[in-house]
Amino acid sequence: MSSRDAVLARIRAALADVPSDERPEDVRVPRAYRRSHVEPGQDVVALFAERVADYRANVIRTDEAGLPLALASVLDGRGARNLALPQGFPAAMLPTGAWKWHAEPLDVPELDALDGAITLAAAAIAITGTIVLDTGPGQGRRALTLVPDYHLCVVRAEQIADDLPDVLARLDPQHPLTFVSGPSATSDIELDRVEGVHGPRALDVVIVDPTPTEQP
Repeated sequence: MSSRDAVLARIRAALADVPSDERPEDVRVPRAYRRSHVEPGQDVVALFAERVADYRANVIRTDEAGLPLALASVLDGRGARNLALPQGFPAAMLPTGAWKWHAEPLDVPELDALDGAITLAAAAIAITGTIVLDTGPGQGRRALTLVPDYHLCVVRAEQIADDLPDVLARLDPQHPLTFVSGPSATSDIELDRVEGVHGPRALDVVIVDPTPTEQP
């Protein structure tokens, strides 16, 4: 008996007592899962900012009016001047100055030659400090945020969900979803942390609050 035949035989044995006319939707399995690990009343935006920072990402909070200035400050701090710009990114958000915004389409060598990429987010998860991208307007395709060495992402406070079940309920499962938890890093080789292997080495996250943010 081949391995394939052995596997199929075990499946048939396991299904022997299932009625032939039963359909998957006929079986109701209770799934009383805990949908959130955020404490009641906890500030999910502050929690998200804290968890993102734990991943060695730089986090800035601002409001709509202060967004271009915040982006300019972040980019100045990185010395980034040439950035990939996905289709659908609002021009009103962009700071004015010496930056060069390189619109898609861009091939891999062109992306690799840039300082980084700026995008929006589809959603975010507070408990894990995770950004979710789904290639929607202002986000671009996956290569846009995987090839350049630097990623600057704008996340609106209302996009931040408590936990994974909540964020999945907001997204279209047919879209390609990318979950970003901090800069790319691996410790596969002798347990030494190496950044930038599978994606950007540096990540900045600008959180846009719905109300004016007090400046220190």
